[in-house]
Amino acid sequence: MCEGCRRNPFHCIVPPHMLRVIEMRGDEAQTEMARALLSQGRKIREERCALTATPMVRTRGDPETFAAPAFLGAAERHLSRAIHDGESKASLPGRLVRSEGQDASGDAAVDAAYDGAGTVYDFYFDTFGRDSIDGQGMALVSTVHHRRKFNNAFWDGRQMAYGDGDGQIFSNLIETSVIGHEMTHGVVQFSGGLEYQGQSGALNESFADVFGSMVRQHAEGTDVYASDWLIGKGVLGPEIDGVALRSMKMPGTAYSDALIGQDPQPWHMDLYVNTQDDNGGVHINSGIPNHAFCLCCLLMGGNSWEAPGQIWYQTMQQLNNPFASFADWAIGTVQAALAIHGVGSREAMLVRRAWKLVGIPA
Repeated sequence: MCEGCRRNPFHCIVPPHMLRVIEMRGDEAQTEMARALLSQGRKIREERCALTATPMVRTRGDPETFAAPAFLGAAERHLSRAIHDGESKASLPGRLVRSEGQDASGDAAVDAAYDGAGTVYDFYFDTFGRDSIDGQGMALVSTVHHRRKFNNAFWDGRQMAYGDGDGQIFSNLIETSVIGHEMTHGVVQFSGGLEYQGQSGALNESFADVFGSMVRQHAEGTDVYASDWLIGKGVLGPEIDGVALRSMKMPGTAYSDALIGQDPQPWHMDLYVNTQDDNGGVHINSGIPNHAFCLCCLLMGGNSWEAPGQIWYQTMQQLNNPFASFADWAIGTVQAALAIHGVGSREAMLVRRAWKLVGIPA
């Protein structure tokens, strides 16, 4: 479901490797559900591949040099949300039910999507001075009640869409880290992009996880030690043995269940998974850079969106390499730390150490 074009991908929160396990292990209805999601993903993927790639533009900074974060508050706010009711249909965006500034609708999904989009906008604006996903005030469009009992949520390059889940395998898909993750794919899209294949694709997924986690930590006011570092906490259904879709602190431990399988994420390069599935394992091997960021935060202490988050954000803005490997990204984060905090700084030293701990020299 989450596989896509390398240059114009379709991003969803439930990875294809999980759906393929359900397809093999589930009962008749569960198998059909998984096959339908995979089939729908292929159809949307083909439609996305037929489109001209969305322009990949940088929103601030010289692509050849690193710079300290811009003065916060320098940008003007242009928060604009539009939440649609998909009415259990496949077409997007659906019927507009709540626009910017309107009172709560009374539909829990509509209001959660509205509030969640605002939470992501506020995080990027307050922390990085970024005005929406594209940095230029892009309207935040979302659709809830997408399809019937749809077990996924996704960013399609233009908007967010959320299913209601079936209440058994998946539920509560409108969750803060999920919203932050998917909308951050849009930030990557408008920041130069990362090819959705192999290590660059895993970095694309990792960047979305990193900032999805930061969005939730920022909203909850939790520091790096208080955070659980989970992505998609509460998304799994009540009968599933697991706590989330992924764990940045302990990759490979988010779930272990007879129906959805064992969390396959590695935490170290020695455990890197070579596969042709999922665009080269983009949702699997993202566990390695995820863990590096988590370690960096735990080494530095404080809040993830401060020194570590600024370093990761600036690296994305200045990378200028859509085919970046893990090593390229690691070096980029060190360069960003040196530019922001100076030669010989504690921050640069700890960034290097975090990458070394996951088997990547920087």
